[in-house]
Amino acid sequence: MRGLYVCLFLLFAVSAQVSAQEIDTIPINTKDLSLPLKKSPLPSLRDPIIFKPVDLSPVVISSKVNYWKTQTSIGFNINQAAFSNNWTGGGVNSLAIGGLLNYKAEYVKDTWSYSTEVDLQYGKVKNKAQLEQKTTDRIFWDNKVALQLAKKWYFFGSIDFESQFDNGYTYGTDANGQQNETLISKFMSPGYFTESVGVEYRPAKYFSARFSAATLRQTLVLANQELFDADSTKTSNFGVPVGHEFRQDLAAQIVGNFDKDIAKNVNLKFRYALFMPYNDLKFTSHRLDVTLTAKVNRFMNVSITGVGLYDRNSAPKIQGSQALAMGLTFVFPR
Repeated sequence: MRGLYVCLFLLFAVSAQVSAQEIDTIPINTKDLSLPLKKSPLPSLRDPIIFKPVDLSPVVISSKVNYWKTQTSIGFNINQAAFSNNWTGGGVNSLAIGGLLNYKAEYVKDTWSYSTEVDLQYGKVKNKAQLEQKTTDRIFWDNKVALQLAKKWYFFGSIDFESQFDNGYTYGTDANGQQNETLISKFMSPGYFTESVGVEYRPAKYFSARFSAATLRQTLVLANQELFDADSTKTSNFGVPVGHEFRQDLAAQIVGNFDKDIAKNVNLKFRYALFMPYNDLKFTSHRLDVTLTAKVNRFMNVSITGVGLYDRNSAPKIQGSQALAMGLTFVFPR
């Protein structure tokens, strides 16, 4: 009996739920009813959209591409020593001064490039009771035009000039112990002009190597007779026979250049040149210029330079020079 009551109760509950759903879905006629609606906060578009063209004046930027890159370095150094007359440690009063100027300019546009470098060096030392002597003296000017052939290869043509500023002497003493000097070189005695055509290999910005099988070099000794009078044992000066002032050689040439900061504030620069004349290969010459510079601060640095030269036209053995200097250097632009 109790189960019958439960079944009737469930049947009643289901019937009531169905009746409620049917009442909720009865449609209501709202045609004559006044139902105010709240205003929407969103803007409403009432007028049609009209698109109008806008005139924009072009902006012209005044710019100029500079294909030149230049750098100028100017350096000075001085060394002085003085001793009293009763100084027992020994020594001699001396004063040494030196200066250098290095100018580089490079023009690069598309596959063409032009570079020029001027290197000027001059220094003298004066010791008490001795004649003035040079410590360094060089004029070097390199010009090169190149056309890029591949990623690292270029076809180039170059013209170099090399000489010195002042007279060069060898020193000795006479019978009275006085120092004397013998003239061995002057400005344009010798002077070298070198023209080369060939290919250049540039694997990196800091290194390049030139290879030329067609190189002409003109050697000028404008004071040849004067140098011969100073040393009458010579039959030629720098390969130019006495009585002549000019000599030309056709040769092969290799030139390597390296310029890189190998450590913080430390720069290594060297230039190696090989000159092999076709008319006499035993007179092949080699020259190596090395400069190691350590920057102390913005304007001061310490540098050590060395030159190794083998040229049988000027001396039968290897020649070498070395200099250590500390001084001021100004670089433009910074």
